[in-house]
Amino acid sequence: MTFLDNLSSPADLRRLDAQECGVLAKEIRDYLITTVACTGGHLGPNLGVVELTMGIHRVFDSPRDTIIFDVGHQTYVHKLLTGRRDEFSTLRQRGGLSGYPSRAESDHDVVENSHASASLSWADGIAKARQLKGEDDRHVVAVIGDGALTGGMAWEALNTIAADTSTPPRRLVIVVNDNGRSYAPTVGGFAAHLDELRTTSGYEKLLSWGKETLRQSGAPGRAAYSAIHGVKRGLKDMVSSPQTGMFDELGIKYLGPVDGHDLPSVERALQLAQQFDGGPVIVHMITQKGHGFDPAVNDDADQFHSVGVIDPITGKATPSKSTSWTSVFGTEVCELARERDDIVAVTAAMLIPVGLAKFAEDHPDRVFDVGIAEQHAVASAAGLSYGGLHPVVCIYSTFLTRAFDQMLMDVALHRQGVTFVLDRAGITGPDGASHHGIWDIAMLRIVPGLRLAAPRDAARLTEELREAVSVTDAPTVLRFPRGGVGGDIPALRRLDDGVDVLRESSAGACADVLIVSVGPFARLAGDVADVLEGRGITATIVDPRWVLPVPESVIALAAEHSLAAVIEDGVKIGGIGSQIRSDLREADSRIGVLELGVPDEFLPQGTREEILEHVGLDVETIVDDIVRALPAEVADRAAQSSRRAV
Repeated sequence: MTFLDNLSSPADLRRLDAQECGVLAKEIRDYLITTVACTGGHLGPNLGVVELTMGIHRVFDSPRDTIIFDVGHQTYVHKLLTGRRDEFSTLRQRGGLSGYPSRAESDHDVVENSHASASLSWADGIAKARQLKGEDDRHVVAVIGDGALTGGMAWEALNTIAADTSTPPRRLVIVVNDNGRSYAPTVGGFAAHLDELRTTSGYEKLLSWGKETLRQSGAPGRAAYSAIHGVKRGLKDMVSSPQTGMFDELGIKYLGPVDGHDLPSVERALQLAQQFDGGPVIVHMITQKGHGFDPAVNDDADQFHSVGVIDPITGKATPSKSTSWTSVFGTEVCELARERDDIVAVTAAMLIPVGLAKFAEDHPDRVFDVGIAEQHAVASAAGLSYGGLHPVVCIYSTFLTRAFDQMLMDVALHRQGVTFVLDRAGITGPDGASHHGIWDIAMLRIVPGLRLAAPRDAARLTEELREAVSVTDAPTVLRFPRGGVGGDIPALRRLDDGVDVLRESSAGACADVLIVSVGPFARLAGDVADVLEGRGITATIVDPRWVLPVPESVIALAAEHSLAAVIEDGVKIGGIGSQIRSDLREADSRIGVLELGVPDEFLPQGTREEILEHVGLDVETIVDDIVRALPAEVADRAAQSSRRAV
């Protein structure tokens, strides 16, 4: 039996001595590597917080003391220490362990945060509530990554926290997990300030000495980086340093920097913070993303921030057999930038995931990574547009919700030509409720002047991206899902307003059902039409290409059918189907509209296929829904025709 086998709660952890904790830390890293290699997940961030998380749970008493992690993808160690080891084989799978904090899993999980920079606001509110209720013996501990501190909301919270002069003081400890990265290296002035703190404290000098010693000894370069922490004993006295720089100006007590991989130093710093009676405390922990796993440490791109299934020894991933939507976009936006000097790219700490790595390599002065600051990214893009450039803002669909005000009031109101590229749109899969990009269409539908495209294949993605960046007086949006793009789906013909007709029955305009496929559902729509035909129901399939505003030809075609069925993977409330229903009503048409989208609820984690089936976006369910929605006379005729065929 290992120490990890015998650990079911933080109380078990607190019974271990220093030597036993060292063994446990190695067991945790080994377990994470072998387990996440099979399931996929955020490996690098969690390998970097093993001792940090152990120290927090040894000093503080969760759940009586509230621990909040920002961003929540760094909570795998926390989950292991709070009794969820047996569930790790189901990590990020349907019905399994969440890759983020989850209240449904444990009382130790409080904030289900997978969107960054919210932890300090939560911590401020919880600490105020504890104070007002007289619970002065309970601490709130917020663990915030240095990348999350690039978000404006974190600084809004710090501004409030620093101004607190209440008596007795609130018991609030802010642990800054400084690994120099959010996804890629952390950007911005605050990152530079943390670098300065490392340098002025002597931390970087100590690490440089360790690196040079290893080099001279012939150690294998970066693969031996973890050995540098053999110099960590020299860092122990740094935890009692006075308030420093920016934090001094804010008026918040500062402790550090601390070697986040030296558990005794971590515990000592946290104990000092716990005992401090003068208000909020910031503890600056320096960690290494991927610590203890050479393939992650040696990965210059993102240090195994998020991995799929990999070899637990080499870290090698199984090569994908299909081209991703993201890579198609990345290739085309580079081509556009070669053709047009005014094309610039903007992203919010997601340069690699959204496909801009090659763009940054080819045009380093024309890509702007603003950190985890989507609001600033969008408002800044409005300024870039006003200055005569055409910015392409590249973010995940789920994160656009954070910048809706800027989209509406800075871009659309001012009629600035900005193109938004929403990766991971629709149902995304294993990251769960907060990462499904199912709200973008309903949200953007109310933005005046906005045009939104949903490509069905790679050819349409490149085509529609070029159309989007040609618009100079309004926002344009291009959305596509996660995963492989599949083969191209040719159209039978293109209508005057750009709508592609993908299928027509021999009945032509007199077909029973008009199927409107949004984005990559064109292939699913074809499968549905095949089954309907077997039941004696004829169908026309159209891909609007530009789905907002709804093209006039789609409304005209719908009026010529008995039913319009709209397949989309956004929420039905406010979706494309809802818009078509509204447009038909304004046209005084009584044609029924079947909205085949996502219910208005937070969806679980799982594969895209599992969740599509869960919400009824599979062939069998869609066919049944269409048959039930058809006018009675059409359904009866189809049934009779089907019986005759049998």
